[in-house]
Amino acid sequence: MSSSASNSDKASGVVQETIKQFLSPVNAFLEDPTVSEILINGYQEIFDERKGKLERVDARFADDDSLMAAINNIARSVERRIDRDNPRLDARLPGGSRIAAVFPPCSRKGPIMSIRKFTNNKITFQDYIRFGAITPDAAMFLEISMFLGKNILVSGGTGSGKTTLLGLLCSRIPKGQRIIVIEDSSELEINYEHMVNFEKKEADSQGKGEVTIQDLLKSSLRLRPDRIIVGEVRGAEALELINAMNTGHKGCLGTIHANSPADAIVRLEALAQGGENKISEKALRYQVGSAIELIIQVSRYSDGSRKIAQIAEVRGFLPDGS
Repeated sequence: MSSSASNSDKASGVVQETIKQFLSPVNAFLEDPTVSEILINGYQEIFDERKGKLERVDARFADDDSLMAAINNIARSVERRIDRDNPRLDARLPGGSRIAAVFPPCSRKGPIMSIRKFTNNKITFQDYIRFGAITPDAAMFLEISMFLGKNILVSGGTGSGKTTLLGLLCSRIPKGQRIIVIEDSSELEINYEHMVNFEKKEADSQGKGEVTIQDLLKSSLRLRPDRIIVGEVRGAEALELINAMNTGHKGCLGTIHANSPADAIVRLEALAQGGENKISEKALRYQVGSAIELIIQVSRYSDGSRKIAQIAEVRGFLPDGS
């Protein structure tokens, strides 16, 4: 291991230990492998998630000020900023977990924070079949689709397992390709030989230096990608991704928040229309119908299970507008 890599690992370890000190009231849940997420609704109301089920836990911070100080210190440790003038935080911790927070005055219940824990467990299609999340035939169909380079959108609600499924699909990409992965904050763990990871950059305290996913998508198109993976499509970058899919970059993937494949298409169109480059509704629909080939709908059910509810084929835009 190089000295620079060793120093980076040491620095990461120091940051992780510092974060543990700040979050001492919930350390037991951070270290519990059965807990997937910790939700802090003010200093005295804390929930955890186990097997898709939420339950309130007997833990609390001393007061709102101590919770705000903990979140502030965590933000500084990962070179982010949160305060009353900039009351939102979305960041990745050194261990891979993701933290989101909102401060007053936007939050009326005091400081709010969620910690989505990173897991090293490598999920396979066999695991999905064993859990009852997919049938063997559907798993084989998705394997073949990845081999053939189909453009795929993974759709679902919050916590439905979109990122997990996206990572699994990426692991089935045939060898010998160049992959560029673009995310808000790095979550995807993909073991692949030729891969480049990009992460968007927030503006500094003077409002300068922001680099959006749309900016990174534009850059990636000039870096000879075979496949572009967008962790979540949530803004004007939707049009850039559609254009990439329609200009020879087959096998692109992304996730989107939607309740059904039809809703996913409508949302993608709406996001694409929100950019600076204006395009007619009819032309956009033709482009979306040509770009997206499959939509995989993942759902989280009342018993806490997450399953692939539907695999839909997009068959293009018909002359009658349907």
